[in-house]
Amino acid sequence: MKSGRLTVQIGVQLATQEPAAHALFSEPETLPKKSAYFQSDNRLQQARKMLRRVERMHSLRSVPFSPSRAALLLLDLQEVFLHPSSHAFLPASQAILPALVEVAQAFERIQQPIFFSRHLNTVENARLMLTWWRELITASHPLVQIHPIFEPFVKHVIDKSQYDAFYQTPLEENLRRFEVSQLVIGGVMTHLCCETTARSAFQRGFETFFLVDGTATYHECYHQATLLNLTQGFAVPIFCYEIVAACNLSEETAKP
Repeated sequence: MKSGRLTVQIGVQLATQEPAAHALFSEPETLPKKSAYFQSDNRLQQARKMLRRVERMHSLRSVPFSPSRAALLLLDLQEVFLHPSSHAFLPASQAILPALVEVAQAFERIQQPIFFSRHLNTVENARLMLTWWRELITASHPLVQIHPIFEPFVKHVIDKSQYDAFYQTPLEENLRRFEVSQLVIGGVMTHLCCETTARSAFQRGFETFFLVDGTATYHECYHQATLLNLTQGFAVPIFCYEIVAACNLSEETAKP
């Protein structure tokens, strides 16, 4: 199959003066509460605003995204994080689901691999998860399943026990089997499993693309911090519609 290529031209020049910290992040007096900082009618607008804040701090990388060399990794899209009845519910997650479905559809159309991670723990493999969080997500947890909206795409599932989807899992082996060299990351939570896995992917030699509007977490400040960290040295920030457009171009190029 011939490949279509889309160059992500998002590099900018460094600002002439480093902005004050308060210009980039709010300074809450108490621990930030959960918020729906992404909503269905403002997701892309909010994501662009967050990326502009990062651009004021450092230049962004411009890396060619090649769909024919890429895999999609959607992290922990389980009901425990997505269902309003769960104590771990992420209000901002609801707004990213339709966009992630579109990305998954695009990857499926060009027959590129789609991986889902599922966070599962036992007392034996939890390690510090056992002391850090209120409860373990076990195989018997009533909300352990991946959200049903993704059912048509769930063919490759990686069960993980820590934030890093590569840690003691067959993820890297599977990616090598499909001969991919780029990884698109979306899902939850932005600043925990998504960020940790993006760093790990980089260290394993995968060109990593991080979905700015395709990840979600508890509060915008955590999301903003992840973007600042990853764009400095680990991943290319990209929007869901850019991935879809690149896949569509690849599909058109591959037609005889």
